[in-house]
Amino acid sequence: MNKKHKVAIIGCGRLGQQYGMAYSTFPDTEIVAIAEFNPERRKAVGQRFGVKALYPDAESMLKEIIPDIAAVVTPTKWMKESVIACAEAGVKGVSTDKPLAATLSDADEMVEACESRGVIFAGGNLARSHNHVQEAANWLIEGRFGEIKGAVIANMGERISGGSVQSISAIRLFMNADVQEVICWGNPSETIDTNDDLMGSSGIFKMDNGITVPFYEGNIIDATNPQTDLSTGETTHRKMGLDVWTDDSLIRWFWDDVKIFKGFDEAGKRKILDIEFTDWKWKEYGYLTSTIRSLINTIETGSKLAIS
Repeated sequence: MNKKHKVAIIGCGRLGQQYGMAYSTFPDTEIVAIAEFNPERRKAVGQRFGVKALYPDAESMLKEIIPDIAAVVTPTKWMKESVIACAEAGVKGVSTDKPLAATLSDADEMVEACESRGVIFAGGNLARSHNHVQEAANWLIEGRFGEIKGAVIANMGERISGGSVQSISAIRLFMNADVQEVICWGNPSETIDTNDDLMGSSGIFKMDNGITVPFYEGNIIDATNPQTDLSTGETTHRKMGLDVWTDDSLIRWFWDDVKIFKGFDEAGKRKILDIEFTDWKWKEYGYLTSTIRSLINTIETGSKLAIS
């Protein structure tokens, strides 16, 4: 495709500028407008990316410019208004960072506004979009390693909107299934009686493919994976992320890292599989590259979004 996609960045804090760096690098995208509430930041970011069309908010921008793609990277409480305004204005694809909404009703309104108008809506920049993660999941779903028998999530984290959403999104990808039911423990009381947004999360996901997936807020000991704390020098054996297994294979995921084990040695330990993943461009932006490229591909071809 020779024509460049016109991009608007709405919200230009730290994350918004990361999106700006990526979009200004890709050969098929061009940042044409910036919306940022803070006037000093608005001016500075405009100068950084060479953008002259600067606006205090999405609504004023959309009166003059309708981009092909809008990256909404405002604080969560302001995302709904910007996403819906973009959908109503005819923007082809809208993305947010996570969390995309403070309430389920806000999320429903955004989804409805986009779906009813045929607008592609990609919520969140998630590690599941990483090219290698997508490739490993496709191999698993295609049956390359046999039928999925089980899974477990370790070190789920204390914020559903933070690390936990990464694990939930990834397990849905690898299992090719959605969460049907959640069972959680309410004890001990100190895990739920808190004055901040931290809450120990341990329980069970019942997937709609019939498999139950236990998840743990704390760490599972893994003698094969030593981790050294750079501040204390203490070495621990934490297993983070998730494992999905078949009869003789295991896929281990943690953020953008995927390891695949197949078969067992004489001692009964799993053997790591030396497998080559497909190379990809613009690695300097990590899985943000994959997230954005997936959105662009979906706009151009109707392919399935890497984010769900």
